[in-house]
Amino acid sequence: MKIVFRVDASLKMGIGHVMRCLTLANEFKLQNHEIFFICRELPGNLISLIKYPVLVLPNNEAFHKDDLYLNWLGASQERDLEQTIKVIPKNTDLVIVDNYALDEIWHKSLRLHTKKLMVIDDLADRKFDCDILLNQNLGTQILEYSDKVPNDCELLLGCDFALLRPEFQLLREKALAKRKKTKEIKNILISLGGVDLSNKAYSILEDIPDYFNVVVILGGHSQHNEMIINYAKNKKNVNVMIDADNISRLMLDADLAIGAGGSTSWERCCLGLPTLLYVLAENQRKIAESLEKLGAVKIVDNLNENLQNLLNNFTLWQTMSEKAQIICDGAGVKRIKI
Repeated sequence: MKIVFRVDASLKMGIGHVMRCLTLANEFKLQNHEIFFICRELPGNLISLIKYPVLVLPNNEAFHKDDLYLNWLGASQERDLEQTIKVIPKNTDLVIVDNYALDEIWHKSLRLHTKKLMVIDDLADRKFDCDILLNQNLGTQILEYSDKVPNDCELLLGCDFALLRPEFQLLREKALAKRKKTKEIKNILISLGGVDLSNKAYSILEDIPDYFNVVVILGGHSQHNEMIINYAKNKKNVNVMIDADNISRLMLDADLAIGAGGSTSWERCCLGLPTLLYVLAENQRKIAESLEKLGAVKIVDNLNENLQNLLNNFTLWQTMSEKAQIICDGAGVKRIKI
């Protein structure tokens, strides 16, 4: 099959959409499908990192709308559709679209250029015209899509379909065994997405006592990298990594994560890693609140507790780890059949 992903990354939206599409693309490549990406050349894009043919849509710096997700898209639906149709390969079998700004209007028109259409969604906030819809988030219910998709649409819902790279499932058994043996928090992993526009990582670092070992993962496009690197030069306990390619290993080594909501949540759950969770975008809030309700994370948007006391509350972290590891087994991508 010839499969095309329509997905973007940028400073505004982050990199999560592209990263989860790459996970799915890699699995389909193993099944001998032909893979293409269509991406807009937005500031902070990941086009150079995608190891598949990328058909590039131009960036319009002057584009601005009151709608948040259209601003992320960088074009109107109509313009994006027009540009996508111009570059989409002939005889495409499946288009997979992962973008909050594109709805049934875009889907219906694109159907003329592909045999099947799949949508990756998190919000259930609009109508879709697709053959398959994937929402990997905890607690997603069929009822949420009852009036939003065609009757014959196949719904892949919940963490059973979480888009995790194979190494997370491979390390799961080792990670869970390690959690059982851990008696105190020593190693902290800070990962607040590929962009971290608000520089939350820096303010967190200032509050962490020096007796913890800290690894900070930063995206190459983050605007605050130099500031954090300079801070770490004077801290023997802080190690900064840019565009780390061994995140699963870093999660395995960590006793506690301080992170953002979004797709990385399922990686941490798979490895039973307890988490202090910051909601850095409203589309992450539903995920965060579902995880906190189950006891797998603690949301710290407006944390009033002393961070040092919280970090030393080992009983809390032990309970979180136990709750987190039952949420996601990391095998979701293997369960997706096309």
